[in-house]
Amino acid sequence: MTSGTFSEEFTSPITVARLWKATVVDSHILIPKIAPQFVESINLEGDGGAGTIKTFKFTEAVKEVSIVKNRVDELDQENFSYKYTVIEGNDKYESSAFQIKLEASPEGGSICKISGEYKTVDGHVPTEEESKTLKEGTLKMFKGIETYLIASPDAYA
Repeated sequence: MTSGTFSEEFTSPITVARLWKATVVDSHILIPKIAPQFVESINLEGDGGAGTIKTFKFTEAVKEVSIVKNRVDELDQENFSYKYTVIEGNDKYESSAFQIKLEASPEGGSICKISGEYKTVDGHVPTEEESKTLKEGTLKMFKGIETYLIASPDAYA
């Protein structure tokens, strides 16, 4: 078994409240709309809070996996913090967990901090490409939502 972590931080011109609602609270609605070429649907089992299971069904354009299930571990609306664990969908990992934390930036936008940790099975060591894909997938989702919110100033206002 191999263990590892990663973290990324980036800024957005979108306010924390708008970015939070679009990327975390309503992600199951918005992501399939803005990335239909990759995400066919996101279904919830639960109310969206801790314990909710989110099932992502991907299109054929995503070669690595067709379905991924995440369990919401924490949804802290006041502190804009979201933690989840991938519970199904990648047989190379024994476990993987992620945290998204949004903070207000001095310029009026947001600072987004994403971190993750994982344990692999059977001594699998993630390749450079796998590590890059893991980080870039989340970053691309945020940037796609950011682009949508910039183009739609009344959305999630």
